[in-house]
Amino acid sequence: MSTGALDKQAFIEFMLAQNVLKFGEFTLNSGRVSPYFFNMGSVSDGAAFARLGQAYAEAILAADIDFDVLFGPAYKGIPIAVATAIALSAQGKNVGVAFNRKEAKDHGEGGMLVGAPVSGRVLLVDDVLTSGKAIRSAVELISATGAQISGAVIAMDRQEVIDADQPKAAQTTAVAALARDLDAPVISIAKMSDLVGYLAVSDNTAAPATLARMREYQALFCLE
Repeated sequence: MSTGALDKQAFIEFMLAQNVLKFGEFTLNSGRVSPYFFNMGSVSDGAAFARLGQAYAEAILAADIDFDVLFGPAYKGIPIAVATAIALSAQGKNVGVAFNRKEAKDHGEGGMLVGAPVSGRVLLVDDVLTSGKAIRSAVELISATGAQISGAVIAMDRQEVIDADQPKAAQTTAVAALARDLDAPVISIAKMSDLVGYLAVSDNTAAPATLARMREYQALFCLE
């Protein structure tokens, strides 16, 4: 699966089939009531993880990012990193995989970091970026090792602004803010605008009402 425009629909349909992507009414941590929800924790079998890893791998290869280690922030980023590393290996690119614990371990090998040595160039992978809190926490741990952040790859960019109280021209999204702060690319396989585009051509009888809610939310809280 590549990340070209023709494959966005296939990726969205895969997410729907896995119950990762749901349309409805969902209250987010921010308090906003969203017409859709994205939860990568719903991926739960080998075939699905293989396909997911392939999507991430092809996004990474298409972006042509140089890196040595894949890093998956706990918890959802961990299986994503493993699946992606396996898919990259199948395409001739073998890289280390590392992740963090939520709490430091005080016995055994100890510490917060697990897996391959976190050194050289590190690429983060995660599911969806709303506030960027999980990735930013991981970046602090990685930076403390002296490693270089090469960028991040996520499945879904919600394109939501993080400073809605500012004039529209001054607003920024979580993805844009993270890319600025990292001084590195943040790549997404799909965006909120792709979901709107998908619904616009869907033959599902519920699509028009869902599309209207998505466009309203997009106008209120999102930037292209």
